[in-house]
Amino acid sequence: MPDGQLSNPSRPASEDDRFDRLRLLRSRRVGAVTFHRLIAEHGSARAALEALPGVARAAGVDGYEVCPEGVVSAELKQGRALGARLLVHGEADYPAALLDLPDAPPVLWALGDVALLNRPAVGMVGARNASSLGVRMARRLGQGLAEAGFTVISGLARGIDAAAHHAALEAEARTVAVMAGGIDVIYPPENDGLAHEIAAKGCRVSEHPPGLEPQARHFPLRNRIVAGLSRAVIVVEAAAKSGSLITARAALDYGREVLAVPGHPFDARASGCNMLIRDGAVLVRQTSDVLEALGAADRAAPEPEVRLTPLPGPEAPQRPLKEVALLHSMILSRLGPSPLAEDQLLRDLDVTPAQLSPELLALELEGRIARQPGGLLARLD
Repeated sequence: MPDGQLSNPSRPASEDDRFDRLRLLRSRRVGAVTFHRLIAEHGSARAALEALPGVARAAGVDGYEVCPEGVVSAELKQGRALGARLLVHGEADYPAALLDLPDAPPVLWALGDVALLNRPAVGMVGARNASSLGVRMARRLGQGLAEAGFTVISGLARGIDAAAHHAALEAEARTVAVMAGGIDVIYPPENDGLAHEIAAKGCRVSEHPPGLEPQARHFPLRNRIVAGLSRAVIVVEAAAKSGSLITARAALDYGREVLAVPGHPFDARASGCNMLIRDGAVLVRQTSDVLEALGAADRAAPEPEVRLTPLPGPEAPQRPLKEVALLHSMILSRLGPSPLAEDQLLRDLDVTPAQLSPELLALELEGRIARQPGGLLARLD
């Protein structure tokens, strides 16, 4: 074992274990939260793979089969052909900022300078149909943050995301794009040139297999990675119901600072930002507001050393995973396309909010349920 590395279940010990972890993650109905629970409960990916059919049976799924080995071999081959690196949760080159998140991506494909993932970063998100004023603001903030020593992180979407990436590159600084699909699938297509420039001068990352076309459920997953990698998230323009507010919510859940640029009350693209400010987000007028919020107004943010010893992995589950799988099955059996109030679901299942909330989050991240205004829940699959 190399010096400075601790022996614990969250650290892959061999290429075989890396292969098993990827196979576990690519198995049907295994998202990030379920993956970490399986590893914590069974101690290794190999043991978790052996237990998975039994867990599925407990959830009412008969005839469950884990991901075939050939699928994982093909993914690894495709990633190597692209020149991408596979970063595995718990290893030294995995982003330290993500290590202790309960829904940390178990693996990331990275194309470019992976060292950027362990340097001080600020996320910037906003409307795809951004106004010219919003784009100018994003460019100004992106340039200022880059010049102050921060990596600018965004999601490669049109509008505010693209403006933030461009500004950092024009300042000859660093930027990271978190992809909603595979590392090699550029969306939207008009950002193809930008994506290639980011891979050459910054870094692109994705938790999905190469070649995967992004779907609607992938964007909230991408947004949580933007929030997790960042010390703070700035929302430049956002409607009242938008992916940018999902990013802001994830940032708050992770203990990150949330900042927002105010807008005109009559502009729907500013309503989400104005709501965030009303609810306590830091108001941003210029780069110095961001630096002040981060405690770095008078100096460039220092670049910490990359941690060779990983943080502990997500906490072990409080209940056996078979019980969790049964609760998921009960939740899904009571939800349908017509929204149901969360309070009613609590009464139907006779569980506490503390028991239900993490399982709703897991199902939401897996794309199986959706939250709607007014505390309503609906099933998607």
